[in-house]
Amino acid sequence: MKMRPGGELATRPLEFIWLADCSISMRNSGKIDALNEAIRKSIPHMQEVAYENPNAQVYIRAIKFSSGAEWHIAERTPVEDFEWNDLEVAGVTDLGAALGLLKEALRVSEMSERALPPVVVLVSDGQPTDEYKQALQSLMEEPWAVKAVKIAIAIGRAANKRVLKEFCGEQGIEVLSADNAETLVEYIKWVSTVVLQAASSPASQASDGQTMGINVSIPVIDEDFDDIETISIEDVW
Repeated sequence: MKMRPGGELATRPLEFIWLADCSISMRNSGKIDALNEAIRKSIPHMQEVAYENPNAQVYIRAIKFSSGAEWHIAERTPVEDFEWNDLEVAGVTDLGAALGLLKEALRVSEMSERALPPVVVLVSDGQPTDEYKQALQSLMEEPWAVKAVKIAIAIGRAANKRVLKEFCGEQGIEVLSADNAETLVEYIKWVSTVVLQAASSPASQASDGQTMGINVSIPVIDEDFDDIETISIEDVW
């Protein structure tokens, strides 16, 4: 642990939560396979970011939703021990159920008083099939949900970007659109490095240990996507 004048700077927990759409449409064109591979490839990058910032302890969890929602990885797993279990597809797109689980996880009673604002990444390729609006409104009654860094990735052209933008909030980060596997990998990498670094950096931490009033500043995505190889129309989702 790094030292600072006056003593050690204690680590603060940061929760990183995936919300993954596992509806049957995610089987089309290998979208679920691409998502599994992208998250798996992101793990070393997340571990490197966490290693370079000893002031925060990153924990990862994951919620999956289709017909209903459940924890895919329920335990708060330290990033250095994290392994990804492949998602499988079935059913419809019950986003509201997933938001309900997320609300429970972000209750003040479930979060450490010293926690940094959590990072929540929603990935979906379709339209909610349950009553998500009430669940989203209820979620945003939780202070930690308001302060969370909320990212949404739309997979394919059929994804409802309006709904995903509601999740991010009007003042939040714009919805990311992944129309092929290569772009999805790049977005997942960006979330796992740039976003995680910004959320866990000392600049996002209040000097008195209180974080509920801290706003995390997320840099905009750069233009690295110019390096993505040209793809054929068959590769577009």
